[in-house]
Amino acid sequence: MKAAADVKSALDGFLSEFSVFRGDMKMALQQQEDRVGKLDRKMAGYGRPVLAVGETGAPHQKAFDAYLRSGDDDGLRGLVLEGKAMGTAVAADGGYLVDPQTADTIRSMLVSTASIRAIAQVVQVEAASFDVLIDRSDVGTGWATETASATESATPLLERISIRLHELSAMPKASQRLLDDSAFDVEGWLAGKIANRFLRAESAAFVSGDGVDKPKGFLNAPKVANGTWAWGSLGYVPTGAAADFATANQADCIITLVYALGAEYRANGTFVMNSKTAGAVRKMKDADGRFLWSDGLAAGEPARLMGYGVLICEDMPDIAANAYAIAFGDFSAGYTIAERPDLRILRDPFSAKPHVLFYASKRVGGDVTDFAAIKLLKIAVS
Repeated sequence: MKAAADVKSALDGFLSEFSVFRGDMKMALQQQEDRVGKLDRKMAGYGRPVLAVGETGAPHQKAFDAYLRSGDDDGLRGLVLEGKAMGTAVAADGGYLVDPQTADTIRSMLVSTASIRAIAQVVQVEAASFDVLIDRSDVGTGWATETASATESATPLLERISIRLHELSAMPKASQRLLDDSAFDVEGWLAGKIANRFLRAESAAFVSGDGVDKPKGFLNAPKVANGTWAWGSLGYVPTGAAADFATANQADCIITLVYALGAEYRANGTFVMNSKTAGAVRKMKDADGRFLWSDGLAAGEPARLMGYGVLICEDMPDIAANAYAIAFGDFSAGYTIAERPDLRILRDPFSAKPHVLFYASKRVGGDVTDFAAIKLLKIAVS
């Protein structure tokens, strides 16, 4: 009887403890479900699709869209975008800053196209000019012994090159009826139009601009035969014929051009020429009958000439007497493009009724910053 009572007592204790344990587990599970539910609701808010511009905390984009479509600039006035005022008066500021998404789209279009910008050094500045300091002297070096006195280093030769920024503008236009269509992607359309017009103007200026109200192109620099090259000019190699490549051993001038460039620049060398010149060069063969030109093996990979990349830039001169039809060099060292990061838009619904003009402007400059980093091929006997 005592054993039965002990068993009953132990069972009652176990059931009581199990009931408490079950209650604790139920409460813990309920708390866990509450936490998961809150997290799911929070993540759903983050992950749901955007139904309207500005719905997910981008008021500047919504305000900019309203300005482009209807001229309503109330949302832009006093709005701070990336730490900069969007502008408080159109007359004073010359328009409003483009929203970051559109500005990034324009920049990516400019970089991805066939322009010197794709291979040059590009710097962002806030000033009206950008100064580059070049040390043209060799660093004072020598072998020292334990007892001999050290030789004093020579005074460095510093060259200051100042790149002035110039205003580049474009003025695409659209009808008000098209702008009133909510399905029309006005920002995407405007980015494409601006990038296309900026590209054409920039590309020509970076090659042959005279530096007057535009960047100074590398072909505008003084040019001398590479055998007498000195700082401040670009060295050239002749083709050996008055108005074309030489009849015999046509490829020799290309090889000479490559090795006219210093080894420190040659590793990052790129050829620049237009399509007509490329059509003539790609037919050239070496002494063993092998083509110097090879097409890229993968999509987007540039063609290669003697193992170096080729940039097809249509603003380069055609093959003609005394033309500098091909350039070869390390353009990331030899040519610098300086630009302000901001891009402004001014809406003009009056000058071209019933169309609306969009006056877009930016400031950009460019110049040769290392005259030893670029060599040219001249269509000439010598």
